[in-house]
Amino acid sequence: MIPFKRFNVALILAAATATVSAENWPQWRGPGSQGISIEARVPAEWSSTKNILWKADLPPGHSSPIVWENRIFVTSAIEGEVVRGAKAVGHTVDGQVWIHPDSVAADRKHTLKVLSLDAATGKVLWDRVAYEGTVYDARHKRSSFAGPTAVTDGAMVYAYFGPEGLYAYDLSGRLAWKAVEPFKTLGLGTGTSPILFQGLVIIQRDEDEGKASAIVAYDKATGREVWRTARPVQISWSTPVLVTVNNRTELVTNGTELAIAYEPATGKELWRTTGVESNAIHTPLVGKGLVIVTAGFPDKKVIAIRPGTVARENRVAWTYAKGTGYVVSNILYGDYVYLLTDTGVVTCLDAATGAVQYEGGRPPASAHFMGSPVAFGGLIAMTSEEGETFMLKAGPTHEIVRTNTVDEPVYSSLAIANGRIYIRGEKHLFAIGG
Repeated sequence: MIPFKRFNVALILAAATATVSAENWPQWRGPGSQGISIEARVPAEWSSTKNILWKADLPPGHSSPIVWENRIFVTSAIEGEVVRGAKAVGHTVDGQVWIHPDSVAADRKHTLKVLSLDAATGKVLWDRVAYEGTVYDARHKRSSFAGPTAVTDGAMVYAYFGPEGLYAYDLSGRLAWKAVEPFKTLGLGTGTSPILFQGLVIIQRDEDEGKASAIVAYDKATGREVWRTARPVQISWSTPVLVTVNNRTELVTNGTELAIAYEPATGKELWRTTGVESNAIHTPLVGKGLVIVTAGFPDKKVIAIRPGTVARENRVAWTYAKGTGYVVSNILYGDYVYLLTDTGVVTCLDAATGAVQYEGGRPPASAHFMGSPVAFGGLIAMTSEEGETFMLKAGPTHEIVRTNTVDEPVYSSLAIANGRIYIRGEKHLFAIGG
């Protein structure tokens, strides 16, 4: 009987450990908005025939899945027929009429959806049309009108479609409210995702040349606008982050002209410093007492900023000017910052000092990336458009320890929740588990 009792105790301890380490993935880049999972029981190996628990058909979209317990939420954008006379709002750059050469799809009907799936089976629980019709502005030909990732607090899910609106659904799929305010996206679409703070849904809503750029907070329960703060920056596609420093929370934004921090409850500006002076697409990184803003086009910029009450001349801790990509957000994991180009070349920096650990680390195969990396269990998962995930060993030496695949193009970022990895492919959502 003694061995049996010991075995039962071991099972109980294992179950308790699994429960404690399991976590939801409620927003863009996960629970801390940094692409990092603390879970210990996540599979590090998969293929089209190994560790795929299920795959479910999905309509198109580039937003990443979010997960709360047994529910998965995604958004989608389905392109329809040409609508005669439909066209994008006009744009100017430096006072001149301007049309981006890669702007497309403003002349068509679009159906924008929010879906909920069962995490155990992949079955669609509900499918709601948030918006249907022509769109206010165009998008980049490689983008999607379902680009922003939704956010949930476990009671409601908030889905954002840029100029076509912010929509709040309860877990049964009932629309609670919507807030629609058209704004210009330079004909390239929307990239920023909503975040939650206490009773607020917050959107970084920068546009064109910045004349109407703002950061806006809505009441989670009603959709009522609680505060709005004008921003002296041109268009961005970055998602802000919440940073706790000196017993207060700061809402830090990445922008072309300026990086700015706000009081998230009121929108009051707390501090500002020089921005990335390039397209602000990447989500800021947080760690080692710093907030690190980055950009990759037209110039490559990395700026490590000290948040909190700091003298202006001491605000910037260090800078670096190599290694970043155009679309892909970077990652700070442990002691190091990992910068990724759009072809998967990795640069590793000491997060505290900016000291270079290595440059030019390459994937084992030619690849291109739109999804941002995630990290777990000492590994950094870099998923390419070709559907291959290169598992980079964390640390100051570049080593790809394994290549996994789902044999389908991937344009979004991975989600990790409750012992599983969820990958949104071009046509399917894959659930990966041991």
